[in-house]
Amino acid sequence: MKTVIMAGGRGTRIAGYSKKLTGKVLPKPMIPIDGVPVLEWEINSLREQGFTKFIMTVSYLADEIMNYFGDGSGISPATGKPFGVQIEYFHEQEPLGNAGALYELRDKLVDHEDGSEDFLLLNADSIFDINFQRMVEYHHMKGAMVTLFTHPNSHPYDSGLIIANENSGVEKWLTKEDARPEYYKNRVNAGVHVLNVATLDEAVKVSGIDVSQIGKVQPDGKIYKVDLDRQILKPICGKNSVGEFSVYCYDSPEYVKDMGTPDRFEAVARDFKAGIVQAKNLFRKQKAIFLDRDGTLNKYVGFLRSPDELELLPRVAEAIRRINAAGYLAIVITNQPVVARGEVSVEELDTIHQKLETELGKEGAYIDALYYCPHHPDKGFAGEVAALKIACDCRKPKPGLILQAAKDFNIDLAASWMVGDSKADIECGENAGVHTALINNNKNVNYGQEKSCCCLFSFIETIVNMGAH
Repeated sequence: MKTVIMAGGRGTRIAGYSKKLTGKVLPKPMIPIDGVPVLEWEINSLREQGFTKFIMTVSYLADEIMNYFGDGSGISPATGKPFGVQIEYFHEQEPLGNAGALYELRDKLVDHEDGSEDFLLLNADSIFDINFQRMVEYHHMKGAMVTLFTHPNSHPYDSGLIIANENSGVEKWLTKEDARPEYYKNRVNAGVHVLNVATLDEAVKVSGIDVSQIGKVQPDGKIYKVDLDRQILKPICGKNSVGEFSVYCYDSPEYVKDMGTPDRFEAVARDFKAGIVQAKNLFRKQKAIFLDRDGTLNKYVGFLRSPDELELLPRVAEAIRRINAAGYLAIVITNQPVVARGEVSVEELDTIHQKLETELGKEGAYIDALYYCPHHPDKGFAGEVAALKIACDCRKPKPGLILQAAKDFNIDLAASWMVGDSKADIECGENAGVHTALINNNKNVNYGQEKSCCCLFSFIETIVNMGAH
């Protein structure tokens, strides 16, 4: 399987910074972090997972990249170690857009040694540490034409937003310019993709891309270019002609951030040096703070049945921002018997949770996942959903939801916490083998919890050492 890295951008927003940092203007991917170019960190991460065949599309200051890496058989000037990969280049003399080169390279995208018609497609100006084998396995399991790496971020309101169904089939791709719903799941495209070469043909049919014109000057004097997001990926979202999804999203909390501005570069460099980038790879055990919803994140109103009733408690967003920054996963664990009682549909509950994510996102915070139990053991409610009136393993205080999250995200339960405002939360944490904290103003209440705090922010101040990850 081949990897295509798009390394042709000019990097105008960071050009001055690169000169200040290194003494000369460099292409974005060649700016060093800890003495090693960003692009080399990407290649090293992929090589360690068995991805060794690369095609780089280059344009601006292309010689800086080609002279440094050569064909991949040489020695790194930065580390003194072999690159240990095979590299081919496509040098755009005139920029073709960030996807025009794919059509020129189409025949080379197929790996004729292993027969794979899928390829990884990455941006060169991102720092990441991802379990790519896991993502590729997911791509194959879904039978996808395209798999997008998606994750929550601290600014979903101005990011490309992915709208997907319950099976992760991508229904819509909303760019920054598109109108978006009032409430939405914080699910953002990260610029990491698995594509089948057939994607290029599908985009020609759907978008009307004229392959013969790529790179040629048009009557308006402009060069015909192809944009990956707007002309290839976005148009093929939704159901295809046979009623199936071609594009799926792969939700992951792993680290992917671009470094295209000085501020972003410095933030990424800090995370890298602190070990946060590497620690988030799902190869490695994760630590999590499991969060109850009602009474912990939002005001308790009894059975919450409408988005209008959801109101964040004071400083909750600030607390979750600190969880995000500390390298913990923020995962909501909540009982929602209103579904079994027939008072709220699954779709209505989704909207409530979308409001939760939207409100957190407005304040720069995000949750990595949310698990809920829709069941209720007691029967006899008008309009109840009989199939959900069962004794289950996921309703707190049983630990089923936490155990499922631990499986999904490779979580070290002994290094994790359950935080909530009820006895069921504490017992759930104990049953799962995590540390426990009770949110309660009455310090005399004792359900066996290890910590008692008046609010989530107080817990974070007490527990999370922001300098240790």
